[in-house]
Amino acid sequence: MTTLALKYRPRLLSDLVGQEGSVKALANALKRAKESGRIHQAYLFAGVRGTGKTSTARILARALNCAEGPTATPCGVCDPCRAAEQPDSSLDIVEIDAASRASVADARALREQVQTRPAFCRYRIYIIDEVHMLSTEAFNALLKVIEEPPPHAIFVLATTELQDVPDTIKSRVQIFPFRLIPVGLIEGRLRHVCEQEGVTFEGESLRLVAEAGQGSMRDALTILDRVISAGDGTVQEEAVREQLGIVSAHLVQGVMSALAIGDSAALVEACRELNEQGADWATFWRELVLAFRDRLEQEARSGRGPQDLLRWARMLNLLLSRERDLRDSSLPRVVVELALVTAAQLPHLAPLDALVSGGATAGAAPRTAGPPPVPPKAPQVAPAPEGPRRPAPQPPPPAAPAPPRVPATADQLRTACAEALRQVPGLRGLATAPQLASDLRWEAPILRFRFPGNVRQTLQDFEREKASPHLLAALAGVLPGLQAVAVSFDDPEQPAAAERPEDRLRREPAFQELLRLSGGEVLEIRREG
Repeated sequence: MTTLALKYRPRLLSDLVGQEGSVKALANALKRAKESGRIHQAYLFAGVRGTGKTSTARILARALNCAEGPTATPCGVCDPCRAAEQPDSSLDIVEIDAASRASVADARALREQVQTRPAFCRYRIYIIDEVHMLSTEAFNALLKVIEEPPPHAIFVLATTELQDVPDTIKSRVQIFPFRLIPVGLIEGRLRHVCEQEGVTFEGESLRLVAEAGQGSMRDALTILDRVISAGDGTVQEEAVREQLGIVSAHLVQGVMSALAIGDSAALVEACRELNEQGADWATFWRELVLAFRDRLEQEARSGRGPQDLLRWARMLNLLLSRERDLRDSSLPRVVVELALVTAAQLPHLAPLDALVSGGATAGAAPRTAGPPPVPPKAPQVAPAPEGPRRPAPQPPPPAAPAPPRVPATADQLRTACAEALRQVPGLRGLATAPQLASDLRWEAPILRFRFPGNVRQTLQDFEREKASPHLLAALAGVLPGLQAVAVSFDDPEQPAAAERPEDRLRREPAFQELLRLSGGEVLEIRREG
């Protein structure tokens, strides 16, 4: 029995779904070839699996060799068209799997074979699949053929890893990108296949299959074939979820709601339920990330302010950062539980820059002064004779809110400035500058750096960027009111003895890394013994 992926494989350019740009370019090239008799002799189809690369190569072979061709609409009944349907038995359509024939000997054999004229077709078509698997020597041999091909030879290369194909090859071929197919187009194609096969489907079942295909039409058709078999000739939503291990939308929304209110107990219970259902943790993780992405879009469109948007963005960023841990761990449930509980508590956790600068906890409401402590009750004594009453003392006025704390010591200032620069992607290369400073002073509104003369060459970028708005904005998060950064260097010819040993220790990369990993700070450096 023929699988759906093979039965509904595209036979014409018009059958290809989601590749309109490449289809239009190839159709125009075939039209010009019909009119002028000239055709390009080397093509490279690049894209992810299941998007139609090999099918398009076979369609191109039919279009070039059709008795009515070259044409974008081959007849399908002439001998060359029928031969293209079974390339394994055709002398003039040669399919090569580069994954199994990657040696230089195979490439040299191809160079000799390509000189042979076609048996009965207009062109001899060479389709090389997964061409990126060829060895360097094989690529060099292939390059000689592509540079000066005989007039009867056409090369169609296909790859899923375009970056692994040498530039010398890419510069001599026409490259056609094959992109991921949108979910809506895959769903429409699946609907057409079900109608042709007389298969009934319900609800969102086909949508789930299309999403599981992840942009690959072949994968989606393979999944549909499996689901039809499991559903006894029908496509049922519950059967799709069971076959693909998809978690119910109700459970995913429950996890989202628990994260919104920080209910860690509900999250642990949801993980227990998932474990009892035997759900695939990677699939659940993907569904959750997509749900977060949708929620983030809703928050961005609502215009309710940056606080909610930032909160959901921080949680999504945390989930994405744990994806590798989930993939590599032998205990995926523990990874998921830990990530969800941490995400639920994010609103109560301070960002690293706030901790370093001693500022208030991000996302938490500022603490207000509470009522004064109640003094202990004094032992009761006999009432004294009543005298003149004194006015009751007035309560002290409420204390003014404390201003943001500025790092008190030079070491705290060094660490805070280094962390602030490290948090900005474009400034990470400058994060070592504060630790190299022999003197660092905050004289509002100016932050003054003084460096030894022998590091001036190393700090050229920092000296050049000292007035950059991005650098000033990053440091202003540590030092409110910062307006300028001043940089000075000592005379490089002054004797090295003027440098203190503790300053040299602070500049040691290993010492700086120890401080960063431990989260500590240097209060004093002294020599023992």
